[in-house]
Amino acid sequence: MLRRPHRSFRAAPLAVTSILLACTIFFVFLERSPMLRSALSAARASRMARGISPPSHIRRSGKAFASPAPPLTQGISTTIRYDPSEVEPRWQQRWADEKTFATPIRSQDKPKKYILDMFPYPSGSGLHVGHPEGYTASDVMARYYRMRGYDVLHPMGWDSFGLPAEQHAINTGTHPGVTTDKNIANFKRQLSMLGFSYDWDREIATTDEGFVKWTQWIFLQLFKKGLATQSEVLVNWCPALGTVLANEEVINGLSERGSHPVKRVPLRQWILKITEYGDKLLNDLEGLDWPEGTLTAQRTWIGRSEGGEINFEIEGDFKEHLSVFTTRPDTLMGVTYVCVAPEHPLVMNLAKSGGKEEEVEEYVKKAASRSDMDRIAGAGAGKEKTGVDTGAKAIHPITGETVPIWVADYVLGGYGSGAVMAVPGHDERDFEFANTFDLPIKQVVDSGEKKEGEEETAFTGLGKLINSGEFDGLEGEKAKAGILDFIEKEGKGGRKIQYKLRDWVFSRQRYWGEPIPIYFPVLGLAPGADPRKDDDHRIDFSNPIPVEESELPLKLPDMERFEPGDDPQGCLARAADWRYFEKDGKWYARETNTMPQWAGSCWYYLRFIDPKNNEKPWSTKADEDWMPVDLYIGGQEHATLHLLYSRFWHKVLFELGLTRVKEPFQKLVHQGMILGADGEKMSKSRGNVVNPDDVVGEHGADALRLYEMFMGPLEATKPWQTEQVSGVVRFRDKVHALASRPDLTDEMPEKVERAMHKTIKKVTEDIENLALNTAISALMVFTNTLQDAGKEGKLPKKGVETLCQLASPFAPHLGEECWQILGNPESIAYEPWPQFDEKLCEDSTVSIGVQVNGKLRGQLEIAKDAPEDEAKSLALALPRVAEQCDGKEVKKFIYRPGKIVNIVVGGGKKKK
Repeated sequence: MLRRPHRSFRAAPLAVTSILLACTIFFVFLERSPMLRSALSAARASRMARGISPPSHIRRSGKAFASPAPPLTQGISTTIRYDPSEVEPRWQQRWADEKTFATPIRSQDKPKKYILDMFPYPSGSGLHVGHPEGYTASDVMARYYRMRGYDVLHPMGWDSFGLPAEQHAINTGTHPGVTTDKNIANFKRQLSMLGFSYDWDREIATTDEGFVKWTQWIFLQLFKKGLATQSEVLVNWCPALGTVLANEEVINGLSERGSHPVKRVPLRQWILKITEYGDKLLNDLEGLDWPEGTLTAQRTWIGRSEGGEINFEIEGDFKEHLSVFTTRPDTLMGVTYVCVAPEHPLVMNLAKSGGKEEEVEEYVKKAASRSDMDRIAGAGAGKEKTGVDTGAKAIHPITGETVPIWVADYVLGGYGSGAVMAVPGHDERDFEFANTFDLPIKQVVDSGEKKEGEEETAFTGLGKLINSGEFDGLEGEKAKAGILDFIEKEGKGGRKIQYKLRDWVFSRQRYWGEPIPIYFPVLGLAPGADPRKDDDHRIDFSNPIPVEESELPLKLPDMERFEPGDDPQGCLARAADWRYFEKDGKWYARETNTMPQWAGSCWYYLRFIDPKNNEKPWSTKADEDWMPVDLYIGGQEHATLHLLYSRFWHKVLFELGLTRVKEPFQKLVHQGMILGADGEKMSKSRGNVVNPDDVVGEHGADALRLYEMFMGPLEATKPWQTEQVSGVVRFRDKVHALASRPDLTDEMPEKVERAMHKTIKKVTEDIENLALNTAISALMVFTNTLQDAGKEGKLPKKGVETLCQLASPFAPHLGEECWQILGNPESIAYEPWPQFDEKLCEDSTVSIGVQVNGKLRGQLEIAKDAPEDEAKSLALALPRVAEQCDGKEVKKFIYRPGKIVNIVVGGGKKKK
């Protein structure tokens, strides 16, 4: 879009032409001037002496770029207008050609910053304007730290395994690898278009064979350490999607993706024993610079509980007993029933012994359609409780009395033992359940003075035991300890620590994932029989055998059909020639489950530090050079699972001596969500998606970057408003116009100098605190200061150069262009960050209020340390103050330097 000419040129086209011609002659003179070349060499030597220089791949040539610097007039606009469609691609190509942002070889004389984005899944729809927010923030930080003299690692890659590509393959017949490569190319084009300073030589994708190899290698380390095992577990099986879904992916009995029916079925699964690291995952959160909400989410998800395990014998011929975990053993004497989960292994045996098989079976089937998340939500206060009496009885471990055993879906089979002791007098859920089914309620903890309506609620606090036999009178922790001592002495349980965290179901019955590098013996084959031809055989899943590390990666077979079908073994079970193989005269079958999408994202940050290493996943030196990640930016939606899983893998790798740091991500920041203009989450169905290609096409990449950082605090949720982009476009054009002026001076007015140092300080501190919106605001204010100086013919070149340096992390194309216009041949990317003088950041004068009889009557601009007689003279000269004092006596003059003047006047003639 063409912009109107600068107002100073609207009426004088001839003057404009003359000025531009003079500028061109001036630049040609500078280009050919030996004095200028000498000055530039001296400037470069000065930068090297200060320890700020381009990375080694640029330094080797002794120039800013590997190729000779172009003439100063080449590629520089000779008009005021800034054309992003020409400027931005030119600089992007130059950065790519010269590898400007290649990661330097680590210098131990320099500090380092490893700045990482949570790498994206390359979906077919590409980016919308909400996606680049975090990427822009991380890029600002990477560019800032390079200018501060840090060695910076800032990579990008692709979390490229996943269900969407496979669903597309099922729908269209296109191999998911083809779809994924196409999507990656589009994502990379969009990210490059935005000028992000990634080291693309370190680009990785979780689908790369080299990456898959080491993902499988890490799985084998988990297997050898006994942390990867098989188990038959109840899972959320979705026949339509042909895979097991996490609890978070099931809503009201339907899959989150596609709304397909989900049922709970037992299935052989690979399990990672993350619960064995519960304490370490919890304790090592200390010292991390993470949002408090995320730390709380992690602690809650881990859910460490201290309590006791208590065994209830079952009346009749049962050899088994019901074990329950409780954090309130002090309430044991108040148990009036025991409740088991619908998926408890004894539930049908209990129903059979109690003569309630039909009712219980029907209830269990109904509960199987609900995910754990649904059941947890349904167990809340005020929610309708459901359950069935099994007819069986449990024996109280202390009193020997019998209590009924119920089955109810508010008890979860995957948490603890899948059974609870119900104490309705002191637990709200048990209280509501007991009221629903008219079960006894017994008070065993004294709540103190009875309050009106108290009998209608459960008392859940600690207190003195009552109605508890020999334990009466014990209180709080002593009551818990006393009952647990008795239980341990009688051999009916004991103290235990339990976690809400559950072991990680690691299997997926899909094609597009890393094959699990395990195989099993094939048994029962007749001589000469071939399992690939479906001859009778069975697979011995009890004897898993790891693939030799030298044979990694285990690749996926080529297939034409990817639909899972009804077989929970997944579509790989149909690839008979791949699944079955003969070794040393014996037949074996490969594992047909694949790894979940989480696998690659558990360790990709480590591969980035050494992506070309074919001998190891990463070297010890790379780990020493770059770990941990200093700044990790990504969405709040990953506050639990991704961060928890990656921390778990990292701790295992730490114990194996493969990394020297216990925690992978030292500082974590969540960018807020950018909503559509309608205030709703951007989605195709709502029609509120804004494509960054459109914004860049109209306004340029720097305008998009500036606007996304200027919208508000990084962590805040905010709506996109396209019409507001014009504000940052005006700012960008102002900066370019200032740099293009031919009348820059070496003189620095004091007002501009002070404003410059204040701006340096403000922008520096704001960037360090990721307060990027207020940093841009400070740049806008300083730009106006420079414009005002220009109107007076006193526009200092140093001030404009400083503005370009400070703006360049936010608007890198603008920064580079203006830097060269100002006569600097080297890239601004490694120019030293401006330094501020603290003394110049302090105002020499202050504005203080002047009160007359306690009411504000004016403002006085005065030196901070002005003497009282000067303050009095200036204050009394203010028009409104003089009016209030006219004809009155000044009884008292109170002056607090730098703060306030208060004048007390009374009737009568004022005294001079």
